[in-house]
Amino acid sequence: MSEALSQPEAFARIRLLRSPNIGPVSYRQLLARFGNAKAAIEALPDLGSRGKTAYRPAPVQRIEREVEAVRGAGARYLFHDQPDYPELLGELESAPPIITCRGNLALASAPCVAMVGARNASGAAVKLARDFASELSQAGFTVVSGLARGIDGACHEGAMPRTIGVIASGIDITYPPQHKDLQKRIAEDGLLIAEQPPGTEPRGRHFPSRNRIIAGLASGTLVVEAAPKSGSLITARLAGEAGREVMAIPGSPLDARSLGCNQLIRDGAVLVQTAQDVAEVLESFTGAPRPRFRVEDAGKPFDYAELSKLQWGEAKVDQSTDISKLLTKAPVAVDELIRQSGAGAADVHMALLELELSGELERHSGGLVSLQ
Repeated sequence: MSEALSQPEAFARIRLLRSPNIGPVSYRQLLARFGNAKAAIEALPDLGSRGKTAYRPAPVQRIEREVEAVRGAGARYLFHDQPDYPELLGELESAPPIITCRGNLALASAPCVAMVGARNASGAAVKLARDFASELSQAGFTVVSGLARGIDGACHEGAMPRTIGVIASGIDITYPPQHKDLQKRIAEDGLLIAEQPPGTEPRGRHFPSRNRIIAGLASGTLVVEAAPKSGSLITARLAGEAGREVMAIPGSPLDARSLGCNQLIRDGAVLVQTAQDVAEVLESFTGAPRPRFRVEDAGKPFDYAELSKLQWGEAKVDQSTDISKLLTKAPVAVDELIRQSGAGAADVHMALLELELSGELERHSGGLVSLQ
């Protein structure tokens, strides 16, 4: 653990993140409001008191077992405010506050390109992905992918050892089983990253979360081959929402596995045909959001430091009830809630935090929220 972060505080942060209904946004808001994880954990029962049952933070014993499991897997924790946390990933509002990793962390600080595509990819696309990844790694790029079958595996193989594998399971779980050797090689020679606690088997809901990390690590995402409504297109959309480059290799309209890429290009993604095309697009990336293929966000980012100015205790206002009346199952921008409620931004964010802790609020990409 970092010298700037004491072991008790690091332990408390892990416990805070593993507590019920705590996500990346609420985690950061709690740290900003209370100054440290220990104080935030002490406040959780009161903040979560709207729920039908008493709020209980994650048990200490469970976190102790997790820490031992991370050590046993030869991995380490990386916290969002540590200097070696990947800079581009940290720019996401939904960036994972804590990740576990094995391998060469310096790879995440190099220029990164995400490469994704179909699991049931064609033989030609698999070879193309491997060749693109090899050329890009030789040009100094780190290739990021998700260790899935098909395109992902080919990208890792071609880029080795300049590759990052982001998995949807715990750092100690291999998935899919046929990539056991590949995942081991990446952990030893490249970089393996997991957001889920050790021992967690991959579930459907974990893959979109993994995809945002893949997109967040890179200045651009390249889709090699993908069907419509595939996970690869989710990764591309997340990259666009983050203001990163979205690229796609065109394919035949007669092949369903190419329709996703063709759709992306129609919607504004950059058409690329060679690894050099990809390099040229990414070399001009400055970090500023691009106008093409970008989903409108929910307003200006909120400065969480504003939460620290709220008075806690007798000056606390029960605005969560009023805010909940403005919410439905349909996602709405937080800025819109601030306008309609007439309350201060910090008060609205605090009210949303209370609703989230009580299990009544769901957060969506793009800074949108809705009732559960």
